[in-house]
Amino acid sequence: MDVLIDVGHGGVDGGATYGEVLEKNITLEVAKILYKQLSMKGYNVVLNRDDDYALSEENNWLDNPSRHRKDLAQRKHLAEALSPKIMVSLHVNTSSNAAIRGPIVLYQKNNQSFMLADTVQHSLNNLFKTSELPLLRKNLYLLNHSICPTILIEMGFISHHQDREWMTTPAYQTRIASAIGSAIDTYFILLNQTSRSEPSPEEAD
Repeated sequence: MDVLIDVGHGGVDGGATYGEVLEKNITLEVAKILYKQLSMKGYNVVLNRDDDYALSEENNWLDNPSRHRKDLAQRKHLAEALSPKIMVSLHVNTSSNAAIRGPIVLYQKNNQSFMLADTVQHSLNNLFKTSELPLLRKNLYLLNHSICPTILIEMGFISHHQDREWMTTPAYQTRIASAIGSAIDTYFILLNQTSRSEPSPEEAD
């Protein structure tokens, strides 16, 4: 398993909203496009949901009344079962300030997660004409409990008119997915270069 695409929200959990525009629908559409693009490049890819349903509905093993907790636990459980090389979680941001826009990539406190986040952030910055830096987040369940390098991508702000238009237009959804996919290519290239440059145990001795 190369890439697990974590599709944010779903079912009763619509995520961020703007009128009738729902985060759960945006993440699903971009995730499907990204899945196809990566698969065509030869990656072994899985979506943790491919339709409009809540992952908490599949969690029959956690004895917890919280739907939100069961949803997050199911996402972690799937990642553990599949053991992907990386996990990319797709989300949409919102703000009370309608002028705030642009993608933001969040990462775990490890080098591989940062390297992945940095390449994705740079690629999305080029598309959105922004200059954001990836952010370390220590209080997000999926980043804290993932067993593989994981990032969370806030693809744009649903509260900003241009971001919202881009994230709901098929042509721009394809461009967003392509920006993420090309960054994933770059990440694996950099990772392979790094591993080849490290000395073997015999050389280290």
